[in-house]
Amino acid sequence: MNVLRLLRPLLVASLLLPPLVRAQQKPTAPEQTPASTAPTIAVDARLVNLPVVVRDKKGALIQNLTKDEFVLQVDGKPQTIRYFDKDTNLPLTLGLLVDTSLSQRDVIDEERAASSTFLDQMLTTPKDKAFIIQFAAETELLQDVTSSRPLLQAALKQIDTPGRSSGSSSDDDNNAPRRPRGGGGTTLYDALFLASDELMSKQTGRKAVIILSDGGDRGSRETLVKSIEAAQRADTIVYAIYFKGEEPHQNFPQRGNRGGGYPGGGYPGGGYPGGGYPGGGYPRGGNGGGNNGGTYPTQGHIDGKKNLERMAQETGGRFFEVKKNQDVAQIYNQIAEELRAQYRLGFTPSQDAAAAGYHQIDLALHQKGLLLQTRDGYYTGK
Repeated sequence: MNVLRLLRPLLVASLLLPPLVRAQQKPTAPEQTPASTAPTIAVDARLVNLPVVVRDKKGALIQNLTKDEFVLQVDGKPQTIRYFDKDTNLPLTLGLLVDTSLSQRDVIDEERAASSTFLDQMLTTPKDKAFIIQFAAETELLQDVTSSRPLLQAALKQIDTPGRSSGSSSDDDNNAPRRPRGGGGTTLYDALFLASDELMSKQTGRKAVIILSDGGDRGSRETLVKSIEAAQRADTIVYAIYFKGEEPHQNFPQRGNRGGGYPGGGYPGGGYPGGGYPGGGYPRGGNGGGNNGGTYPTQGHIDGKKNLERMAQETGGRFFEVKKNQDVAQIYNQIAEELRAQYRLGFTPSQDAAAAGYHQIDLALHQKGLLLQTRDGYYTGK
């Protein structure tokens, strides 16, 4: 009994000790909270990937370089390349954006056949995917992102210019999205914006869009700069195949930037969510003119070739022109070869280079006489 009386205070003390210790520790927790949330830039910073193609002066692809041969700067400040590899092992997502306005009617059949061969050539694993969009007076998603070759081939067969196809669907179905039969518009900027913002932004791995067009735009709600920004934000390369078709002689109506969604509701969900892209502006000061989205140009001439060159250059892609000595199939072969020869450089931006906005990339090589092809910059933040 005496032993129990002596032990009882010790047992009581041992049971009370943990709560007392925890009670003493609680006041220190709020002091740790600010320290844990302070470095938000490190939490929000993401790995920026740069697909890079290197050629010699004769145009031959160079594929034996190492990480130490590259020098990277962002906004004029050195950055450390943390990841370096060949791109070929990553899944590939391709987007075909085909201009089906009347100016392209002479090349549609050739584009359809060459695109079919190209997709068969590039989609080599179950993780490789593609989607197909056609655009004229409206932007129409013919096939969403898929790895199914039969679905993609079926979508390619639907590509046609307005008025050429008799169409098998009933005209009584008012809910089915379709293009106007009479032509009258080319929504190139909308097509690239939606392909990037709605589709490519959700994909991982290698991403490339191939645009087949004369580069003209009439009737897009988005601007050239907004479409390029969307591609850059989605880490998507643009390859542009330019075909200077014969413009149809038509008087296009003037139209303001009003209404909800893209013309005709061709994109699933009735056009762009929320009835249009909010606000405006461009971190680098705008495009200085041209087609400002929702109206047809009333003066001046849109240089379609320069539009496509800019889309390709600023996203790290390449511009091609269909000529007598270079058809669509030959161009596709060059694109395929380039996609297999890409390096992938990855870096985590420094604090300044991770601040919200646009950041200029300057990538160089120690070795002289080689030509680099990569994206001009990247965006962070919204």
